[in-house]
Order: sequence, then C-alpha cells, then structure tokens
Amino acid sequence: MTPPLRLGIIGTGYIADVIATALRETDHIRLVGVASRRQEAASTFAARHGDVAVYSTWEKLLESNSVDAVYVATPTNVREEICLAAAKHGKHVLGEKPFLNLESLRKITGACRANGVAFMDATHFTHHPRTHQLRAELPERTGRLEAIRTSFFFPSADRSNIRLQPDREPTGAIGDMAWYCMRAIVEYAPAHPAVAWSHGVARKDSVTGAFIRGAGTLQFSDGLTSTWDAGYTVGACLMDLELLGEKGVITMDDFVLDWTGGFLIPDTTRPVGFTQRNGLATPSGFQRIETPSPTRQAVRMMEQFARLAREPKSEAVEASIERSERTQALVDTVAANLFC
Repeated sequence: MTPPLRLGIIGTGYIADVIATALRETDHIRLVGVASRRQEAASTFAARHGDVAVYSTWEKLLESNSVDAVYVATPTNVREEICLAAAKHGKHVLGEKPFLNLESLRKITGACRANGVAFMDATHFTHHPRTHQLRAELPERTGRLEAIRTSFFFPSADRSNIRLQPDREPTGAIGDMAWYCMRAIVEYAPAHPAVAWSHGVARKDSVTGAFIRGAGTLQFSDGLTSTWDAGYTVGACLMDLELLGEKGVITMDDFVLDWTGGFLIPDTTRPVGFTQRNGLATPSGFQRIETPSPTRQAVRMMEQFARLAREPKSEAVEASIERSERTQALVDTVAANLFC
C-alpha cells in the first residue's frame, strides 16, 4: 500500500481545525505537524488532534524531513511567501484561498512546477460527486447556459476576525465569499469564455474599511452572464446557485457547503442534491435529484490532494492549477470593477 501523505498545517484558525478533523476520516493523509505565529495556539491545536509535532516557526516545519506536504491556512497577506518557501523545500502545497492576486498565485504555481511538487487550492465543493455529476450532465439538463446566479452570505460583524482586517485580508468578503461565486463559473461554464464586461458595487465596514459585501454582473464573450452577491451583511446563511439554460434550470441552496456534510451545523434531514426545473412546471413538478456521498467533501478534497501529490507532474495537477488561476482571475476582475 502507498504510505499516507505526511501533512503539516501552517495556521491554527477555524478552517485549519476543520481540515485536521477531516483527516481522521481518511487513511491517505496523516497530520504530522503544525506551526503558528503563536506557540500556545500551535500546542493547543496539536493536543486536540493527536500525535502532532509542534514547530516553533513555519520555516522549521518546512525544513523537516518528516513532512511531505503543507496546508497553508494563514491570512492572505503572508500566504505567497510561505507557499513559495514550501515549494522550494519540495513540499506539496495545498493553499487556502483567495490569493493576493493572479500574479501572486502564478508565482506560487510556477514555483510548484519548477520544484516538481503538486499544487491545489482548498475549495471544498469542487470535490463533491454532485459537482462532478452536474458538470457531466449539464449539456443535457440545461442545454446552452444563459446565466449563472450565485449568492453566498453568512452573518458576521466581528471586527476582531481577520476577515474584517484589510491589512491581513485585503479583499475581505470579495476574496473570502465571492471566490465561491467565481468558482461556480469555472466549474459549470466549460467553454472557458473570456470576460467581456464586469461591473459591481461594494460596501466597506465603517470602522475597519474591510469589504463586507459585494454584488455585480459579469458578461462573457459567448453571451453567458453571471450575477453574484456575497458578504457578511445578510442575517442568514445563503449558498444559492442557479444555472439557467435553454433546456432547463438547475437550482441549489447549499452549493458551497452541502447541508448534510457541512462542517458548521450538519443537517442530515436534507439529502444533498439539486433541483431540475423544465418548461412550465409548477413546484409540484420540480424534480429533485439526490447525489449522496458516503465521504464528506472536505475529506474528498484531502484525498484528491494526496492523489495529486503522488503524481505532481500529471495532467490532473495542471487542471487543478488552471481552475485555481481562472478563479483568481475572475476575483481580480470583479474586485477591479467595483464601485464603493
């Protein structure tokens, strides 16, 4: 059997904890080390997740021969430096998103290629069977896509959170939340059309100056449009996706974190799937298609990272890089065309 990939985590925030917990559900990756800018946080994290070595700095973790790969779960402002160093030390890189910009991401992916290591960004929903099934079935279910509509919100007004600290997260809610709206375009618009036009509005926090909401429209060279709305200012969790095509419409209300396997508040009463609407059907005629997965999407993501690490020069790694770069390019585009 192939030995498990030995993973070190840099950063001990909430999402790092989610990934460390997910690793308990797979034999393909083993958490072996953690580093944080606060030693106490790293020690507490390690104690919570078992036999995990604590490194006093991320540099020392990268120098370790006991670590094959790293998950860089730091604030965005320091992510490039750490990812570049990881690649140079021969460590496979799983990078939390977003990145500073496309130029920064390309530096990271270029370093990974040059050093023969795999790269993947940490977008969970792309690894769920629902996403794979829909990509394969969209031509028949929707025909030519006319529009992609997305909304991603969760309530958050905590100014101590790094999301509301522009020096650490320069794009705030745009990079944090609208990343998923842009990734939906990458996943479900297979023709890779060029952006013809982008316009949007944004709101910043009155105290910190962080982006807390954005909304906008994209038009692509093939006529596809995408409307997106994301942020922290709505008083409920929204994860809505609509794929509008000539033959029909697909809708979801949990496209980012499926209700069943989501790590916030799992709800097993709502099986993961999507709704198909055609013609003049009323709600009683809508079709619900379930796409269950025995493995949670966070676990599937980590297992895919382990597969990429085994073949770092494969077409699969190049496809992963392409999806990351296309997503970041769209984030950059919408961020550059926002009216505040």
